[in-house]
Amino acid sequence: MSIEIARSALLWCTVINYGLLVVWFAFFALPHEWLYRLWGRWFHLSAEQFDAVSYAGIVLYKMGILLFNLVPYIALRIVA
Repeated sequence: MSIEIARSALLWCTVINYGLLVVWFAFFALPHEWLYRLWGRWFHLSAEQFDAVSYAGIVLYKMGILLFNLVPYIALRIVA
């Protein structure tokens, strides 16, 4: 695999993952009550706990995108 292919793959992975992150945030922010009721059927969480878990998941996912996709892409751009 050449550096160009790896760089292209990392760029597309970053774009797709950020798209999923935006969708996740939109589902969390816009229909918040509906989503809380839906998940409340399966997991008995208070609204504050639900918000904390959702924010923590969003932050963890974003950090994973930065660490595993964006930083290697930037490193390959610098090297090449």
